[in-house]
Amino acid sequence: MIKLIKKITAPNGGVFTGEGTNTYLIGHKDITVVDPGPNIASHLDAIIKQGDNNIKRIIVTHTHKDHSPGARPLAKQLNVPVMGCYAKFDMSIQDETFKPDTILEDKQLINTSEYTLEVIHTPGHASNHLCFLLQEEECLLTGDHIMNGSTVVIAPPDGSMTEYLDSLKKLEHFKIKFLAPGHGDYLDNPKMVIEWIINHRLTREDKVLQSMQKLIETSIEDLLLEVYDDVDPKLHPIALWSLEAHLIRLQERNLVSKKEANWKIND
Repeated sequence: MIKLIKKITAPNGGVFTGEGTNTYLIGHKDITVVDPGPNIASHLDAIIKQGDNNIKRIIVTHTHKDHSPGARPLAKQLNVPVMGCYAKFDMSIQDETFKPDTILEDKQLINTSEYTLEVIHTPGHASNHLCFLLQEEECLLTGDHIMNGSTVVIAPPDGSMTEYLDSLKKLEHFKIKFLAPGHGDYLDNPKMVIEWIINHRLTREDKVLQSMQKLIETSIEDLLLEVYDDVDPKLHPIALWSLEAHLIRLQERNLVSKKEANWKIND
């Protein structure tokens, strides 16, 4: 579908990753690897084989453990640089092995003779999250900013619901025809997808606020049962992170406050 991109899915399927983490190879003779994924030998071997001695650099969308641990060992094998950003907060989900040779910045261009990748800083899922716009194909490599098949987890403190929504709105200013997500298949209706995610998050936030107005003061665990009553209880431990992110966003707007271990609605 997209001539300049090859996709390889890592064998790390699960609750968070769906069928697995997507690694993308951009270009033909001057290849950029996007998100080498976990440090799984068979996956790294597949990347090297597809690269056919033409891989010139490795870039990562963010440093969660299913996206970047393969970067350093792959770079060592190929003797190529790693590019990306450090996260603001240390969390158990962060890849501590990640050490970029080059720090990427918002609006930076990665120029080759075959294509141009534009760096777009999209914090929210992670503070250091980047998307990459392949200008020639008008295809956005989204990492975990947008996934196909599920909504993304926002885990504070490194994750921020306010920044996530702002980053989604930021994408509306770019010319995008396709989305190449970190998990799942390509999407060819980016405008609809972005609008749906924003509306979904705001609808969930309204439900949080309505539940808080009813409960007045509550633990986050009890609030979870009210707000995510439409979600499989097996997923509640994951939903707890996003609920906390919604509460922090409401706190930023002075609509709720935290009282010791509980949350309360403001007068």
